[in-house]
Amino acid sequence: MKDLLKGSVLPRDNDSARLLHPTRRDIPGRDRMRRFAHDDEVDMLVIGCGAGGGVLAQRLARAGWRVCVLERGPFWDPEADWVSDEAGSAHIYWNDVRIVGGKDPVQMGKNNSGHGVGGSMVHYAGYTPRFHPSDFETQTRDGVGTDWPITYRDLREHYARVERELPVAGQDWPWGDPHSYPHSPHPVCGAAERAWHGAIQHGIEMRVGPVGIANGVFGNRPHCIYRGFCLQGCKVNAKASPLVTHVPDALEHGAEIRADCMVVRIEADASGKATGVTYIHDGKECFQRAAAIAVCGYSIESPRLLLHSSGPGFPNGIGNAGDQVGRYLMVQGAPQVAGRFPELLRMYKAPPPEVSSEQFYETDPSRDFARGFSIQTISPLPIGWAEHVLADGHRGAALREYMRDYNHWAVLGALSELLPQPENRVTLAGETDQFGMPLVRFDYTQCENDRRNIAFAKQTLHDIWESAGAQDVLTIDRYAHLVGGCRMGTSPDNSVVGADHRVWGTDNVFVADGSVMPTQGSANPALTIMVLASRLAELLGRKQLGATHKGAYARAVR
Repeated sequence: MKDLLKGSVLPRDNDSARLLHPTRRDIPGRDRMRRFAHDDEVDMLVIGCGAGGGVLAQRLARAGWRVCVLERGPFWDPEADWVSDEAGSAHIYWNDVRIVGGKDPVQMGKNNSGHGVGGSMVHYAGYTPRFHPSDFETQTRDGVGTDWPITYRDLREHYARVERELPVAGQDWPWGDPHSYPHSPHPVCGAAERAWHGAIQHGIEMRVGPVGIANGVFGNRPHCIYRGFCLQGCKVNAKASPLVTHVPDALEHGAEIRADCMVVRIEADASGKATGVTYIHDGKECFQRAAAIAVCGYSIESPRLLLHSSGPGFPNGIGNAGDQVGRYLMVQGAPQVAGRFPELLRMYKAPPPEVSSEQFYETDPSRDFARGFSIQTISPLPIGWAEHVLADGHRGAALREYMRDYNHWAVLGALSELLPQPENRVTLAGETDQFGMPLVRFDYTQCENDRRNIAFAKQTLHDIWESAGAQDVLTIDRYAHLVGGCRMGTSPDNSVVGADHRVWGTDNVFVADGSVMPTQGSANPALTIMVLASRLAELLGRKQLGATHKGAYARAVR
């Protein structure tokens, strides 16, 4: 019966797929959205409407909380705002100025930031793997990183719930905690077939998916049409992001989402309790009262906001008594290797991550490094392909010939787990931005374990293409996926938040995004960010959190 119903059952407690219009692609409910007054104390004020903030807002609004979300970017209309063009999509990324440093500085931009309602999931590739049980206890198992104060078991039911909401399509998954997915796998194109063949020849097991992309009609969301522009925003709403998977239901249950609002400070009274936030909208400074605040700005903006929110009781910023805010920021090593074949492959004709493997995810004593990496197909469009060619040193006539040859190439990427280091951190620079906030400085340096991990991953990708019979290869080194900066732990001396996401030293400030992750894993983090927010919403509904507000926040914690 489970197989017969596969893909046909909509999630419970989230009507977003039904609420979307059957033919238009705009988000329903915006015109009749509830509006809170600035002096009206909301139960929960959510800062940022991405993977964490979007899920948290939906869960709490459906539970009867008075929820207001402040989002720095616009409220997107997929039909009007997104285009099938790489260059024409620059406006969907958060491209504010960042200062980068360290021995291995990280390029900031579209692959590690979100901007607008839906956050970075608006322009992610759609890949939605789970973290493994081992990710939560790397220190105990492997002697590196740190253990989380929660376990995989604490998130397991939330993984299944969110996978149903997205929905996730893929083959049964044998790695980590083996599980199946609500939608069957998508078909794969010639490029993925070549990668799969090479992997099999090299003794590597592959699977199709998992991707948060509807494989079949899902409520009023259509089947994927394989247009190839997942990283530029899905104009048909087949690809999951909070904009289509959680925001419609949040609006239907009374949440307000204020777009184009840049939060610059969390305000607190002398006792250390937050009273609301100051934000900039249309060039004017505003203040919104709140009984509780959830910071969901991700691994650059969340530490930045906490550090900038100094005041009585918080001379160095909220949650920073132990000098932990901004530390342990992590990325994944994300090298990509392309292989050239004689036949036309047209790698853009499917979701970018088609086939993948987690065979190298866990620590292997035979290797000279701890932890591991995952492998997935990547499908850069022509501008992205030009970056690969340039990175391999080709210019002029050679660049032109490689570009003309685009449809003969296939690309594999690795995601290497890089370890948390306290000196890899966000700090505030002396310069300020257009909102009067200090610019971010992000320093990053790899450790030796990181370098060995990336080198082994790159060689593995080369081996796959050699086994597949590639005529030529190109390699690009890069990073992806920020996490950390407000990590979860057991005390203010080693973390910024506890296991309940509450910031140390406050009663009513929480962080619910990728910045709370103590380790990175080799999985793309979007799904786990959503899952952590789902768990926090459950905790808020049942735990004693010291509220005095008379609204839903107080009722939930009695």
